[in-house]
Amino acid sequence: MTSRGRDRADLAGKVALVTGVSRRAGIGAAIAKELVGAGAAVFITYFREYDQRQKWGIEPGEPEFILRGLGTQGGGMEVDLGDPSAVAGLFDQAISHFGRVDMLVNNAAHWESGGILEVSAPQLDRHYAVNLRAAVLLCSEFVRRRSSGRGGRIVNITSGQLQGPMPGELAYAVTKAGLDALTLSLAAELMALGVTVNAIDPGPTDTGWISDELKASLAAAAPAGRIATPREVAVVVRRLLADTAARVTGRVIRLQSAGALEELANEAG
Repeated sequence: MTSRGRDRADLAGKVALVTGVSRRAGIGAAIAKELVGAGAAVFITYFREYDQRQKWGIEPGEPEFILRGLGTQGGGMEVDLGDPSAVAGLFDQAISHFGRVDMLVNNAAHWESGGILEVSAPQLDRHYAVNLRAAVLLCSEFVRRRSSGRGGRIVNITSGQLQGPMPGELAYAVTKAGLDALTLSLAAELMALGVTVNAIDPGPTDTGWISDELKASLAAAAPAGRIATPREVAVVVRRLLADTAARVTGRVIRLQSAGALEELANEAG
């Protein structure tokens, strides 16, 4: 087998739970496809009601289209992660489908625009419920359900709120920023169990909603001269989930930072 062949099969026999996989153009769909391509089984979550309210929208049957593309290595369910009681049932379904969950990717997010004059308690609660509370509860359930003697992998998809201001998006910024803190503290807590916890900040990513004008502006400011693609994010997720990354934990990887991927490759050996 070639080195590329080994790399593409480095998750064979493992099961991942990936949240926020509603749109074909989204990061979640790219992650699910990449992990299946690497040999993993993947259980996804989606929530059409949320995407239907957003400017990017969702086509009828998109989640089903994604699931068909995953074949027998895919499964999933529609779930509102803003409901804390849904977490245990989600793991019940994933474990019933595939027998266990070895890896968790917290990709689901809630976004609404709103500056300091528009922000309200309900708006803050909606963001907190999905962006932070759900991620913490999913991590807790993942650790609780892990098979005895097995390690595990957790990857959080964050948004770089600690790298620069996001005026007009306060509720989103403050709740997503909490994922960085969660990643660092949880990594230290779970190290003795062999569970790694890392986060990826993709930076601006082309998921089909960015206008050409905004894309050009973002690309001009990016170190690589362009914004990220969903598959580029998915490849880094796969690398963090692999056995070769067993020594990498407590990292928040900024894909737009120069040398970020080379540093990860060196740490992973």
